[in-house]
Amino acid sequence: MDLNLVDAELIPTLEAIPEFDIWADLSVTRLLSLQRNTHLASMLPPIENIGTADYIVPQSGDEGVPVRVYGPKSQTNVLPALLWIHGGGYCFGSLMGDDYTVKRMAEAIGCVVISVDYRLAPEFPFPTPLNDCYAALTWVFDNAEMLKVDASRIAIGGISAGGGLAAGLALLARDRAEVTVVFQALLCPMIDNNSTSVSSYSISDNRIWNRRSNLEGWMHYLGRQTTSEQEPYVASKYAAPSHAGDLHGLPPAYIGVGSVDLFVDENRDYAARLNGSGVATQMEIFPGGYHGFEFMVPNAKISRLARDTHYRAIKLALFE
Repeated sequence: MDLNLVDAELIPTLEAIPEFDIWADLSVTRLLSLQRNTHLASMLPPIENIGTADYIVPQSGDEGVPVRVYGPKSQTNVLPALLWIHGGGYCFGSLMGDDYTVKRMAEAIGCVVISVDYRLAPEFPFPTPLNDCYAALTWVFDNAEMLKVDASRIAIGGISAGGGLAAGLALLARDRAEVTVVFQALLCPMIDNNSTSVSSYSISDNRIWNRRSNLEGWMHYLGRQTTSEQEPYVASKYAAPSHAGDLHGLPPAYIGVGSVDLFVDENRDYAARLNGSGVATQMEIFPGGYHGFEFMVPNAKISRLARDTHYRAIKLALFE
């Protein structure tokens, strides 16, 4: 990756990241991911005015899906809701790892946010993670009164793999027609398992999410033994929304991504196809941002701009 293309404030963090094979031992990767996020959150200002409550969403034949509900401690009135789906290449990341991110989001937007601890690949490949998210969505809708949520104002969103799950969830909700989703917020969404765009080939740096990481993550999520590079594969549209043939009737969308993110081309293409299908879509590309920069380097000027832009789009969709 050409560092001349990276925002100057983001470079020191990138240079401090040790090169690490995330696939050598996923249990170690999952632990390190949680520790990194917890450490980063410990250095940021505490968020005191957002309360949380934990629930288990029933799943037929399973133990259920953990969710955490975030909302203003002083909440007395019904509020719109955002179902949030964490990232991690479909194979790591967690509700706990996203705890500070979601608190900050709930505070900035002023809505109720429900974070989903979906099951991870390779132990639970597609469609289990998506089904967990759909169960959480219907649970929010069915329990709107208890949650003090406006059932007619439910949005979905996520980052990276979580953004891919949110895009797949939007398709699934449209097709099942059980819950109306009013908005989809897709932050650098991971939506194309074949990873053949120019931008996907441009990122090979092992310190951040790169093409090899992406192909391995997709292989595990799709329950396959080979990557799409070895054997190109048109996955289900619900797994890899880039393959969806019909995008009509989806909720309005926001897509935000850095210009030095391997997903920038597939995200731009998806936004253009959404707009071309009559789905109002706001596409924002942040010059110099690599994958997940706004949460990895939270105090950089570009990160504050990106988060503010993300939150403004969601708030506008939920409250206007």
